[in-house]
Amino acid sequence: MNAAKSLGRAWLPPVVAAAAMFGGWELLLALLRPDGFVLPPPSSIVGAVVEKFDVIVTATGVTGFIIVTGLIAGVAVGALAAVLVTAFRAANETLTPLAVAVNAVPIIALAPIFNAWFGILSPRSNQAVVVVLVFFPVFINTARGLGQVEPSQIELMESYGAGKWRIMREVRIPNAMPYFFTALKLGTSLAVIAAIVAEYFGGRQDALGNLITNSAGLTRYDDAWAAVLAGSLVGICLYAIAVALERLVMPWYFAMRKAE
Repeated sequence: MNAAKSLGRAWLPPVVAAAAMFGGWELLLALLRPDGFVLPPPSSIVGAVVEKFDVIVTATGVTGFIIVTGLIAGVAVGALAAVLVTAFRAANETLTPLAVAVNAVPIIALAPIFNAWFGILSPRSNQAVVVVLVFFPVFINTARGLGQVEPSQIELMESYGAGKWRIMREVRIPNAMPYFFTALKLGTSLAVIAAIVAEYFGGRQDALGNLITNSAGLTRYDDAWAAVLAGSLVGICLYAIAVALERLVMPWYFAMRKAE
């Protein structure tokens, strides 16, 4: 019973806020009836989802594959790079400036370059865009967590004869987990953005990015927003998975916060 009440308290405010927002959106457009307005009411968007369900499901599967694979690769590379720069000074002096420089390059510049490298129809080009965008927040946050360890903890481990990698495994990595999962949750949204924007420049024609641009170009704005909704749902699902993994991997962290 207490768990149900706690769950209800957690979900009730966002559900009420979403209902108020979408209800107000629907009502406002019904009252104003603007000519040529490019933002259709929620009822039209839902109707487009129902009408184009098979097309949207196919497009979501195509783009979802790019999102998930690019996210996994970007997280893995970012976490590995964070471990390397923490363990080795030479890696820190080499990888950190390079990561900052790559992060400063906008997506619209990277996508055409990767298309030229891997092929405009190859999924690798769009996956590479996702990897680059996800890499930086994971790298920076994880490296910060690995580095922000109490000196007394390191000294205690060294006094027992622990080596660099044992300290990394038993002290630094547990300390970095909250930072890592914060970056992972941020990366789920960035992966969706990167994949859809990259599809504006190349990739399969039945993907969400092309569905959005083609529908908008033909003034079928309800279809375009239906595709946007599908991309948003993918991001929400990935975020929920990241939250669930966080609670599964770090029960001690949430128990400690609850005790406080």
